[in-house]
Amino acid sequence: MNNSSMFTADRSTHLKIVVVSLLCATIVAGVGIAARVTDASPDRMEASVVKAGKPVTASTTPDTSIR
Repeated sequence: MNNSSMFTADRSTHLKIVVVSLLCATIVAGVGIAARVTDASPDRMEASVVKAGKPVTASTTPDTSIR
Protein backbone atom coordinates (compact mmCIF):
# COMPACT_ATOMS: atom_id res chain seq x y z
CA MET A 1 0.00 0.00 0.00
CA ASN A 2 1.19 3.54 -0.74
CA ASN A 3 1.57 5.52 2.53
CA SER A 4 2.72 8.79 0.96
CA SER A 5 -0.73 10.40 1.05
CA MET A 6 -3.32 10.71 3.80
CA PHE A 7 -5.97 9.41 1.40
CA THR A 8 -4.08 6.26 0.44
CA ALA A 9 -2.48 5.53 3.83
CA ASP A 10 -3.47 2.34 5.59
CA ARG A 11 -4.99 2.01 9.04
CA SER A 12 -1.70 1.52 10.90
CA THR A 13 -0.27 4.71 9.40
CA HIS A 14 -3.30 6.70 10.58
CA LEU A 15 -2.96 5.15 14.03
CA LYS A 16 0.72 6.14 14.18
CA ILE A 17 -0.18 9.72 13.25
CA VAL A 18 -2.84 9.87 15.98
CA VAL A 19 -0.47 8.43 18.60
CA VAL A 20 2.33 10.85 17.71
CA SER A 21 -0.13 13.77 17.73
CA LEU A 22 -1.46 12.85 21.18
CA LEU A 23 2.07 12.41 22.49
CA CYS A 24 3.12 15.84 21.20
CA ALA A 25 -0.02 17.47 22.61
CA THR A 26 0.67 15.89 26.00
CA ILE A 27 4.26 17.16 25.97
CA VAL A 28 3.17 20.68 25.03
CA ALA A 29 0.52 20.69 27.78
CA GLY A 30 3.05 19.38 30.31
CA VAL A 31 5.57 22.07 29.41
CA GLY A 32 2.86 24.72 29.66
CA ILE A 33 1.81 23.56 33.11
CA ALA A 34 5.40 23.27 34.32
CA ALA A 35 6.30 26.74 33.03
CA ARG A 36 3.96 28.55 35.43
CA VAL A 37 5.65 31.24 37.49
CA THR A 38 5.28 30.50 41.17
CA ASP A 39 6.02 33.02 43.88
CA ALA A 40 7.14 31.57 47.21
CA SER A 41 6.94 34.88 49.09
CA PRO A 42 4.09 35.21 51.59
CA ASP A 43 3.00 38.65 50.37
CA ARG A 44 1.66 38.31 46.88
CA MET A 45 1.47 41.14 44.42
CA GLU A 46 -1.99 42.57 44.07
CA ALA A 47 -3.34 44.52 41.15
CA SER A 48 -4.02 48.16 41.89
CA VAL A 49 -7.01 49.93 40.43
CA VAL A 50 -6.30 53.24 38.71
CA LYS A 51 -9.33 55.47 38.29
CA ALA A 52 -9.57 57.98 35.50
CA GLY A 53 -9.08 61.61 36.44
CA LYS A 54 -10.63 64.71 34.95
CA PRO A 55 -10.57 65.07 31.15
CA VAL A 56 -7.55 66.84 29.67
CA THR A 57 -7.79 69.28 26.79
CA ALA A 58 -5.20 68.72 24.10
CA SER A 59 -4.55 71.43 21.52
CA THR A 60 -1.73 73.25 19.78
CA THR A 61 -3.37 76.67 20.04
CA PRO A 62 -5.24 78.09 23.02
CA ASP A 63 -8.43 78.65 20.94
CA THR A 64 -8.97 75.06 19.78
CA SER A 65 -9.93 72.26 22.16
CA ILE A 66 -10.72 68.64 21.44
CA ARG A 67 -12.89 66.68 23.84
